[in-house]
Amino acid sequence: MLCTPFEHTISRRHFLGTAGALAAGGLGGIFSARAAEALKAGNKQVLFVWLDGGMSQLESWDPKPNTLFGGPFRSIPTSVPGTHVSELMPHCAKQMHRLCLVRSLCTKDRDHSSGVARIQRGDPKNRGVPYPFFGSAIAYLLGPTSSNLPPYVVLKEGRGGFRAEDAGFLGPTFGSLAFGDGKPPEDLLRNASLTEAEDQERNALREVFNRRYAQARRPSLTEASTHAFDTAQELMRRSDIFDTSRLPEKDKERYGRSEIGLHMLIARNMLEAGVRFVKVASFGWDTHGDNFNAHASLVPKFDRAFAAILEDLAASGLLQRTLVVAMSEFGRTPRINGHAGRDHWPDAWSIAMAGCGVRAGCVVGATDKLGVSVESTAHDIGSVFHTWYHALGIDSLSHEYKHKGQPLPLAHEEMTPIKEALT
Repeated sequence: MLCTPFEHTISRRHFLGTAGALAAGGLGGIFSARAAEALKAGNKQVLFVWLDGGMSQLESWDPKPNTLFGGPFRSIPTSVPGTHVSELMPHCAKQMHRLCLVRSLCTKDRDHSSGVARIQRGDPKNRGVPYPFFGSAIAYLLGPTSSNLPPYVVLKEGRGGFRAEDAGFLGPTFGSLAFGDGKPPEDLLRNASLTEAEDQERNALREVFNRRYAQARRPSLTEASTHAFDTAQELMRRSDIFDTSRLPEKDKERYGRSEIGLHMLIARNMLEAGVRFVKVASFGWDTHGDNFNAHASLVPKFDRAFAAILEDLAASGLLQRTLVVAMSEFGRTPRINGHAGRDHWPDAWSIAMAGCGVRAGCVVGATDKLGVSVESTAHDIGSVFHTWYHALGIDSLSHEYKHKGQPLPLAHEEMTPIKEALT
C-alpha cells in the first residue's frame, strides 16, 4: 500500500490562505454562501460517479505501458511520488494526493444485467429480497439533510423522473429522483399562470385529501407520495441549483464542455445546497470495439470534470465531509479482442475514492505486471460497501436492516472493510 507522506496534507492556515487566494481569483462561486451553509451544517454527503458499461482500468487508474496488453497510452507521474496513472488523466494525476485508489477489486459478474445491480446493491448473501442501491441505503440510514432537498438525486443523460426501484425492500420513499440531461422533471416548476398563493392553496387541499386517503390504508402507500410532493416543493424554491444558465462560463471551461462536465457542475451545486447523495451517471463505456479511440475520447472528459469537482470540494472544505466514489460495474479485459476492443473483466479492476473517512494519497492492492489478476488481497463489492459505510461513520458490521421482522446485514456479513483505505 502506498500512502501520501505528511507533507501532502494541508494545514488549516494553508487551507485558509488558499481559500482566500482562490476566492480573490473568482473561481466560480466555490466559496458561495450555499457552500458555507453546507459546511456549517456538518452533514456527511456522497458523490457517486457511475461510469456505466465498464471503464478500462488499463486506460485510467492502473496502466501497464509497454506490456503485452498495455495498449498505446503511456503512464504519467502524479502528485504522489511513485504512483502513476494513464496519460489520459493529467488533471486527476494532479489530484492524486486527495485520492485513494483500490486496484484489487475481484468481483463475480461478467454481465451488465447482473453486474450493475449487484455492484450498486453491495451483494449481501442472496436473501431473496431486492437490496437497495447505495444511494437509497444512505437516504434511509442517514436521512435527508436539514436542506429538505431530496436525499438521493441522479444526474444522467436521457429521461429523468422518480425511480422507486432503486430502494428495493426499503420502499419507494427512498427511491432516487433523476434529472434527465441535468434538467428537473417535467412540470416541476410552477406554471407561470399560477400565483404562489394559488399554489399554496392547492397544496393545502392536497394535504387534506392525503390525510383522508391515508386513514384507511397502510402508511407505505401514502408516505412516498407525500414525500415526493414535499421535496418537489423545496426543489421549486431552490431551482437555482440546477439552472445551468447561471453557471459561470469559466466553471464550464474548467469542468469541460461535455455532458459529464455539465452534470458534475450541477452535482457540485447540489452538494453545496445540501443534497445528501448525488449520483452522476455517465454512459458509453462498454468498449468491446475500438477501445482505445473510445477511451481517448471518454477518459479526458471524465478526467477534467472529476478533477475539477475534487478541487472545488477541497477548496470549500466540503471534501472533508463528502465521500467521493468513481467506479463501474467491472473493468475491462487485459487481452485485446479482434475488434481492437476490451471485453468485461471483473477479475482485476480499480475504483477511486476520496474525501470523508478515506485515506488520501493511497494505492491499495496491486495487479500482476500484465493486469490479468490481483496479486495482493482481492476485494469483492461487499468489502467495498463496508468500507463506504465505515467512512461515513456507519457501523455496517453490527448495524442491520429490519425487513418484515427479518434482520438483514447492510453488507455481506462474511466480508469486512478495506482497512488500508480508511483513516
